[in-house]
Amino acid sequence: MKIVVATHNEGKLVEIRRILEEDLGEAAATIELVSAGSLHLPDPVETGVTFQENALLKARDVASRTGLPAVADDSGLIVDVMGNAPGILSARWAGAHGHDKANNALLLAQIEDIPDGKRTGRFRCAAALVVPDVEAGADVTGGTSGAAAGTTMVQARYSIKSETVEVGEMPGVIIRKPRGEHGFGYDPLFVPDDQPGRTSAEPDYEGEPLTSAEMTPDEKNAISHRGKALKALVPAIEALL
Repeated sequence: MKIVVATHNEGKLVEIRRILEEDLGEAAATIELVSAGSLHLPDPVETGVTFQENALLKARDVASRTGLPAVADDSGLIVDVMGNAPGILSARWAGAHGHDKANNALLLAQIEDIPDGKRTGRFRCAAALVVPDVEAGADVTGGTSGAAAGTTMVQARYSIKSETVEVGEMPGVIIRKPRGEHGFGYDPLFVPDDQPGRTSAEPDYEGEPLTSAEMTPDEKNAISHRGKALKALVPAIEALL
């Protein structure tokens, strides 16, 4: 079965594949995950006011265009002293979508005077699975008439058969300087409350707990907001197999 992940970020595709493979076990071998970007699908305008609304919006768009089940997520950082901002604007907090360094710099400037004990927040993720009302093997390439060279113009639209959305959170604190080379977004600034495989008596990084960007992918996925939301989707995905 082919499932389309509603993203143009291949790094996110790899992360989602890794999470789902761990929980699906042998059944993962029967699923081919492809990105919306690899199918040259456009990014829908995110008009939702919550993570759940935006995740469903993206998954619906991909499922209706391709005739294939679609998985989408929408996530962001919620900082308590900022009134739950950046929230759904996390990826474009500094103005340009996905400009991680600019987003991190702006966030640090905005909470520069906040004492360490009050720099709390959490990552929140909504993950959606949308199933179109057609056989899963429907043509995903569509017609190419009028499409630019090397691209695919998908013209078909399919109605929606079912929708599932789940939410996961990862609480923690925002530190003052970035640490770590893994992950993306605000990961280098965020120290999760949960530190898998470690205790406060056995720190791994200069006497301090790890940021999300210092964790291995498996460590992060075990506690992350995205990992929790996607793992909750597994029963709905298994029902399609």
